Amino acid sequence: RSLQLLNDMVREKKLMVQKTSDTLSACRLRSKMLAKQLDHVDMEIEREEEAGNVAAVSRLQAVSSRLCTELEREKELELSLALTLKQNLAELWQIEIEQEKYDILCEKLQKDEEELQMQYQEERKVRIWKEKITALQAEGTRRTREKREKEAQREREERNKKLLEDAKRNHEKAVCFLRQSMARIHEKNAKEEAKAQEHMERRIQAVLSLKTSITSNRERLQTLQILNKAKALEAKKEEMKMREAIQAEGGNVVREILLHKRQQEHEKRKEAFREQQKSRKMEIVSRILQERAAAHKQRKSQSPTKAIKARVTVIFNCIFKTCVLSPKPWCPPSVYSLAGKGTAPQGESSENKPQGVLQESDDEDTERDKTLLVPEFPGLWNLEFDLHKVPKAEDPTQLALKTIRTQMAKKKMEKVQTGILHKQTVPAQEHKGCAFHSKPSCIHFKDFDVGQIYKKKIILTNASYTVNYCRLVGISECLKDFISVHFDPPGKMSSGMSCEFLVTFKPMINKGLEGAVMFMAQTGSFSVPLKCTVKTCMLALDKEIIDFGSLVVGETISRPISLTNSGALGTRFR
Repeated sequence: RSLQLLNDMVREKKLMVQKTSDTLSACRLRSKMLAKQLDHVDMEIEREEEAGNVAAVSRLQAVSSRLCTELEREKELELSLALTLKQNLAELWQIEIEQEKYDILCEKLQKDEEELQMQYQEERKVRIWKEKITALQAEGTRRTREKREKEAQREREERNKKLLEDAKRNHEKAVCFLRQSMARIHEKNAKEEAKAQEHMERRIQAVLSLKTSITSNRERLQTLQILNKAKALEAKKEEMKMREAIQAEGGNVVREILLHKRQQEHEKRKEAFREQQKSRKMEIVSRILQERAAAHKQRKSQSPTKAIKARVTVIFNCIFKTCVLSPKPWCPPSVYSLAGKGTAPQGESSENKPQGVLQESDDEDTERDKTLLVPEFPGLWNLEFDLHKVPKAEDPTQLALKTIRTQMAKKKMEKVQTGILHKQTVPAQEHKGCAFHSKPSCIHFKDFDVGQIYKKKIILTNASYTVNYCRLVGISECLKDFISVHFDPPGKMSSGMSCEFLVTFKPMINKGLEGAVMFMAQTGSFSVPLKCTVKTCMLALDKEIIDFGSLVVGETISRPISLTNSGALGTRFR
């Protein structure tokens, strides 16, 4: 490498010396020409002065001054070129001296290259010899394989002959057995045909009898339909009479009819509850007895809680009397407690106090501080119950709904005070999961280009069961330089309502990003995931296994494979 560099430098210096010498000779020629012109101008000036031509003299003097300046420039250039030529010649001589120093190394290098070529030739000969040996071995293995294949083919032919003979014998036996089985099948088919004919006769008789029964049943159905229509007409007439009477009184017709229907439904539920109560009587009695035994044990062990235990047993006795022994249906105390507080709907009047509630002990009369009871068995009560508050005769379905709503309101107030977020609940249902669903579920900016602006509109839908609201909290820290969100809070949103927000993406770097847009709802925080993926190449083959199947020796089979790039970025492959 160093020798090559020296040769290149010598070549370059020679070219520079040649160029500088050429320019120097050209500069000398120009200076000679300028000197000749200057002498000629001086002679003309003398001639014009003798003639007395002042204008020509001044013009020739200007020309002579210009020629003098050009001559000086050419001399300066000649000097500089001479210096550069000397320097280039000196450098050229130094490089040639160094090149002569490296001549011995050049000879050594040539010798080493010759030796290396000799080694390569020897290695080539050894490789050829080894390849010949391997070729001879492969030929031997091929011959042995051919012998084995011939022997295997002979054995296969003998086996095929045996198989053909066995097949002929088996065919003769099969024909014999087939004839016997066909005879049996013919007999069986004849028997089955006879049975089928008998069965058809029976079915025909059954169909005839069914026709007669259908005609008789039609008459009965017609009579039943007529009776049902008459009942429906009577019910409509009664409803019309009720409407006329309510309108005459000046009341709310729709509300009264709705209350009447709910009363009928309540009576049906009462009947079902009575049947259920009979089955649960023994269970309640056994649990109350267990509670009494546990209270007795605790009374012995803990003396300060004797008064409270006495009150508990007295209240359980009262519940046992009113719930199990009395024939009237039992309702939850929470309903009656709310009814006593004056939450009954308009149009209903209070009735007399139940007798079972007023018959209590003297100790209970003195201690009327609203004892909260939480029994082990569920379904008795959920709120504080004062036994001396008299329930009003109200529609139980409305009371149940009101109790559930008041309980929900109390729970929400407690959770707001303690910092716990709300649950979205309705009667007999509770919403679990995220309160808002986004469409699309993931904000994905795919195959973006740096410098462009991308916008996407996202729809948020209230998936909870009640009124909800949401507000924008922010976006992930890694997305703040590239993502901007425009969201106008819509306020309270009913269940199923939706709102929109706009996401703008301004990529500055060609890099994938991941994060989320965070919101806060009444039920807690939720987020919509956001992804920004760069252009990528996604190569995929259409086959996982290349199956050539069964083939014969010497046969060539080809199978095409397609390579597909489903990404947005092109790529090379090999």
